[in-house]
Amino acid sequence: MPAYFERIDASAFRPTSAVEGAWSTEEQHIAPSLGLIAHAIETEHAERRGRDLQLGRISYDILGTIPIERVDLDIRILRPGRTIELVEAVLSHEGRAAVIARAWLMQVADTAALAGSSLPAMPGRHELEPWSAGEIWQGRHVRTVDMHRRQVEPGRAWAWLRPQLPLLEGEEISPTARLLGLVDIANGLTPRMAPAEVAFPNVDLTCHLVAVPTGEWIGFDTTVTVGPAGLGLTDTVLHDDRGADGVVPLGTVQQILTVRPIRG
Repeated sequence: MPAYFERIDASAFRPTSAVEGAWSTEEQHIAPSLGLIAHAIETEHAERRGRDLQLGRISYDILGTIPIERVDLDIRILRPGRTIELVEAVLSHEGRAAVIARAWLMQVADTAALAGSSLPAMPGRHELEPWSAGEIWQGRHVRTVDMHRRQVEPGRAWAWLRPQLPLLEGEEISPTARLLGLVDIANGLTPRMAPAEVAFPNVDLTCHLVAVPTGEWIGFDTTVTVGPAGLGLTDTVLHDDRGADGVVPLGTVQQILTVRPIRG
């Protein structure tokens, strides 16, 4: 089965055509790269100290577009520690940094008796209609993800997503890295504006997690806000099948947008 990336060596990866972007088919959709970065951070951690910490927050700054060509990953430990660590990863193309990520890895503890949240539940997958993002977006990547969606209005929707392809050829991917290879799609789930008329790419993505996802499907409870001076925000609460039953959501994702009307 094809994947989004193939490994070249310990720190280099080759994207396949499945990463073809939604804003431009000559560029990578950033979603798989964000998952690849998370996988590399978790792999380095496991090799160094055996996965005794878990990823609680990861923040990505997206510095530019990436062609569908080889990328390299460099990882360094900014704040080592016994119970928490801060790790930085830089994804680059031909020596130019394209994404800088910082991740907090945190200790595991049994807090099941304390679990709870006042965030609202979302409809289950079978309550939503199948939907193809290809109706409004170009590129192959959005066509490699199964989607069910209910849009309340432009800028407000629930959706359940499942990737059809593995993130990386021949390697086991954690549920968390698999999730992080999906979350950037949130910004395209319920646009307030037609992409042909207004560009609204995100320049960052921050994900806070309170649980490791279970099952194949991830739920997105997404709201898009646009301000009066070129800024926007896509805000998402993430769920898995437990969330649909009213248990604690997985976490949240925020993406800051640069909103640019396209002049003909």
